Order: sequence, then C-alpha cells, then structure tokens
Amino acid sequence: MTASLPVVDVAPLLSGGEADRAAVGREIDAACREVGFFYVVGHGVDDALQSRLDELSRAFFALPDEQKAEIAMARGGRAWRGWFAVGEELTSGVPDLKEGIYFGAELAADHPRVAAAMPLHGRNLFPREPAGFGDVVLAYMDAMTGLGQAILGGMALGLGRPEGWFRDHLTRDPLVLFRIFHYPPAPDAPREQWGVGEHTDYGLLTLLRQDGNGGLSVRSRAGWVDAPPIDGSFVCNLGDMLERLTGDAYRSTPHRVRNAGASGRLSFPFFLDPSWDGDVGDGTYGAYILHKVAKVFPDLATEADL
Repeated sequence: MTASLPVVDVAPLLSGGEADRAAVGREIDAACREVGFFYVVGHGVDDALQSRLDELSRAFFALPDEQKAEIAMARGGRAWRGWFAVGEELTSGVPDLKEGIYFGAELAADHPRVAAAMPLHGRNLFPREPAGFGDVVLAYMDAMTGLGQAILGGMALGLGRPEGWFRDHLTRDPLVLFRIFHYPPAPDAPREQWGVGEHTDYGLLTLLRQDGNGGLSVRSRAGWVDAPPIDGSFVCNLGDMLERLTGDAYRSTPHRVRNAGASGRLSFPFFLDPSWDGDVGDGTYGAYILHKVAKVFPDLATEADL
C-alpha cells in the first residue's frame, strides 16, 4: 500500500546511536513542519499486546448497552473515565457517530491530586467483562507512554534541542489519556454525518492504532488525503499545544473519520500531553485542557462541576 503520509522508522530512537537518532529527528521534523502527521514503524510495541487489546475491545463493544453502562462516564465523576454511547460525544458541537471508553493514568484514592478532587485524576472504570481488560489497557498505556516519550525526544533533536528537552521541561509527569472508539457501520448515514467531524487535537502528541477498516482522512496542504491503516504502524499527529509551543512551526492538522464499511471500526488514540502543572506560557496545561474537554461532554461537565 502506498502511504499518503510520511513513514518514519523510529527504531533508532529506542536503541540506535547518536547519529542515527539525529537522522530520525530530522525526518520527524520535516513531517511535523509539512503535514503534522506521519506513520510510525519500528516502534517495538508488542504485537501480542496489541492483538489482545483489539480482541477484548471487540468483546466489550459487542455487549448490550445496558451492560456497558455499568461503567458509564457519569459514574466516573471528576476523573472523566468510562463508556459513552453513540451520539453522546460532540465534536465542534455536533454529535459523533461513535461510542467509546475513556481511560487515564490509574491513581489511587490517596494520591494527592485525587484526594484534592482534581479533575481528570483518579481510578479507571474497567468492565466486569471481558475478564482481564483492565490489565491489558494499563500495559498498553505503559508501552505507548514510552514510545511517545521517545518520539518527543526525536522531535527535540529535530528542533535543535537536547533529546531530553520535552521530558525535562514538559513531560516528566505527563498527562496520559487513552480512548478506545467503536464506529458502528453506517452505510446509509448522510454525508454530513461523521464518525468524528473535522477537528484538531488539544495537546502535544497523539499515537493512533487503527484496525483494518480505514476511514481516517487528513487535511494536507494539497487537500484532504486518506490515511489508511498500514500493518504494524501507528499514526502520529500533533496537537494544538505543540503547534503553539513551536511558534506554529509544527502543524496541528485537522482530521476526520467516517466508517463507510460494512463492519464496526475500532481505533485506539493515545494522547501524551504536558504535565498537569506544566507551564505552557499563559498558565498551566491543566487549566488549558479543562477548558477544552468541557466542550466535548457539556452535560457531564456541568454535573462534574468542571
């Protein structure tokens, strides 16, 4: 399959020498400046872990809504975790044609931020079925956090900074958010009805695992292009905060999703963002992200006092 976006082999960032890491940094830098999207290969994330996550996710979304609602987001409160039904999430004020589950860093009740009732912090809501789902989700998040930090290291090199710049200044204790989305088949949906409408992401870095169904498209300088799944890859894209922090040198590119196939589509977006109290120039990242997420579920935001 011919890729419409750059493909970057990041293996040297994980185990290569200085010259090889610098070369990957230059590739990432070019992709970030030109389109703000690229495929990631050579990432080392365990295939069996990814397959198990896919298997368990399909089993969960096949359950009746009444059973999935045992972990509804309303039960997650200020931690902002759990399942939402088709149409309950809004993009640019329009209901999306998807359902999903929100996860984040697993924090116990005695963690200082949880004890202080800080939004977006707390325990995850994991379902009773399928068994073992929670353990697999947490293992996957750990793997993706390591990969995200390595890619940020490559970006730092591409920007002419020390490889550890992002970790030292912004992501030593990153805000980690993970979603699993299910887009039901909707061949008769009107063209204006999107699984996820045109939008940009909020933070630093998104790493997306797609299943084999496709449906993601990206607004490049030349117009909309498809970003079909490539076996063994993740799609990496940049968020608004990284565009701002680089003085608009890097692009936070609009993208959208439509499942036009005959079967359900799964996607697994992982977000690696600055630390909650990280200084992003005009305040903390925590204050910034709260303003953003409250627009996605306005009713839930009101109930949780966000």
